[in-house]
Amino acid sequence: MINGVSRETNSLLRRYENLLKRWNERINLVSSQTLDEFSHRHVNDCLQLNSIAPSQGTWLDLGSGGGLPGLVIAIARRPQSNVVLVESDHRKAAFLKTVRRELELDVQIIVARIEALDPLGADIISARALAPLEKLLEYQCRHGHGQTVGLYPKGRTWEADALAAEKEWAYDLKLHPSLMEKDSMILEVQNLARL
Repeated sequence: MINGVSRETNSLLRRYENLLKRWNERINLVSSQTLDEFSHRHVNDCLQLNSIAPSQGTWLDLGSGGGLPGLVIAIARRPQSNVVLVESDHRKAAFLKTVRRELELDVQIIVARIEALDPLGADIISARALAPLEKLLEYQCRHGHGQTVGLYPKGRTWEADALAAEKEWAYDLKLHPSLMEKDSMILEVQNLARL
């Protein structure tokens, strides 16, 4: 059982995990080496974002892949969630749609490249293992607004990533140490402006 969530939410997260493991045999959604510790390594990692994020607003998850963190957020925030997933890979998008249907989630799935979308005006933007921070900030600038909160889990090289982004962007940065990965951080970005 996953700590800190209701029995119903835990049940949905388990069903999601089972679907992901079945689909992962055909298409690479997550590293097969991490499947045995899926709840700890992936689900709890995503739930950290939910605990940091504002409780209201449209959540945009970019490059959703296997639904991490987007589907986990949609499950944790239901029934009041307003989550939009963007994934350009049609096979991965088919998986996301299957989970949405089978778990009866109220989540929007957009199958397109992030750069090709009209601005979405999201309140919260997340991306996990998608791109360097400077690219994520470009996406946040395009698909957010002045009060948007960006939440970006980053590994051990987070500091170099943040320094590189500061060459093009001004922003307020709040660091949240990952509870799952030593030396990793969740970067919370607000008040973004291009230099």
